[in-house]
Amino acid sequence: MHPPKIAYVSLWFPLPSETFIFREEQNLRKAGLPITVHALYGPTSKLLSPEMQAASDDVRRIGSRSFLKMLSSIRYWRRKNRVAHNALWKEVPLRRWSCLEVAAENFWAFLAGFHLARLIEDDGTEHIHAAWANGPATAAWVASRLTGIPFSFAGRAGDIYPQDGALPEKIRAAAFVHTNNKTNKPYLGTLVPECAHKIRHVYNSLTLNGRAEAPVLMKSPVRLLAVGRFCRTKGFEYLLRACRILDERAFPYQLTLVGGGYLDGKLKCLTKRLGLSQRVSFPGFVTHDHITELLISRDVFVMPSVIHKSGDRDGIPNVIMEALSHRLPVVATNVSGIPELIRDEETGLLAPQRDPAALADAIMDMAADRDRAVAMAEAGRILVRKMFDPEANTKKLLNIFLQEAGKTPSSGSA
Repeated sequence: MHPPKIAYVSLWFPLPSETFIFREEQNLRKAGLPITVHALYGPTSKLLSPEMQAASDDVRRIGSRSFLKMLSSIRYWRRKNRVAHNALWKEVPLRRWSCLEVAAENFWAFLAGFHLARLIEDDGTEHIHAAWANGPATAAWVASRLTGIPFSFAGRAGDIYPQDGALPEKIRAAAFVHTNNKTNKPYLGTLVPECAHKIRHVYNSLTLNGRAEAPVLMKSPVRLLAVGRFCRTKGFEYLLRACRILDERAFPYQLTLVGGGYLDGKLKCLTKRLGLSQRVSFPGFVTHDHITELLISRDVFVMPSVIHKSGDRDGIPNVIMEALSHRLPVVATNVSGIPELIRDEETGLLAPQRDPAALADAIMDMAADRDRAVAMAEAGRILVRKMFDPEANTKKLLNIFLQEAGKTPSSGSA
């Protein structure tokens, strides 16, 4: 079967916090899918692994420097396809988006979609695929409307919770929707019941080989590790409050909290206020090629994810599968798709979200019996290798593209 030429659309590419997106694109390319990556924003060169840095040169970027070209593309499509041009301006920009940030992202994506359409018009692109359901899918939708080239998109986590102001319409217009955990599939299907058959589930691919094993010494002090963006869905403030409880219980530990983001200052202030400065270290962001060094030098990995009041949430944080792939015991919260991987008392321990005492209990429970902890981590490693097998999952996703890409959906209007 002839592999269709794909325009793969994301906001940034590659992004150091989105290793699973990078790996998905790279694996599909290696499997024989002709892909051109289009990024709606400009380049980011900070904190990229050497592999990501090497791939960044091949990306077509629509950033602020392309603004005049975007205006030229809008004029071009007004002349070439006035019906679609006028309909898009009436239907897309002015709608009730979930928040101001989402509105701004989607308006930029809307404008970028005109230029994306111009870029792919004559390069042989047969299908447009957006890596996220928010801005990237909006740009793909616009470009599809203008060119007639079918599109699809992925719905993963905060891009569909809460849904943006056009998500149901994008589902109707898409050839298919890919989601990377089972929890999302019924949710997306209920938004547009007549299009539930379009929702296709394939897990992410493991991004680290996981050949090295964490020794899991569980000696005093127990070495805790948490990794992630310092943002509203990670729940790191609850982990810090759990650490305060561990302190009060005289439980010996050291926490390494790896990452960065807009909550950096708040988390460090909370650490100081709780009297944890000697217990908690903040090494900053660690590039993906150095994560293994951390995972094999700690005793317990903690992922305290929460659902934000807006509905924003994680899917299955990639770093959980990376921890288990190195046989590092995991304590996590029972949020979104996490229980698909962390099966309580089997592959790790689960605690309720936003409950520092329960999180502290689970950490102490995990540390109390090293053999049990290692057995759960080993069971988790076996499950990770099965669920997130790069070869199998890339093949599944490739088959979806081969079967569905290029098809015009029956519900194609916006």
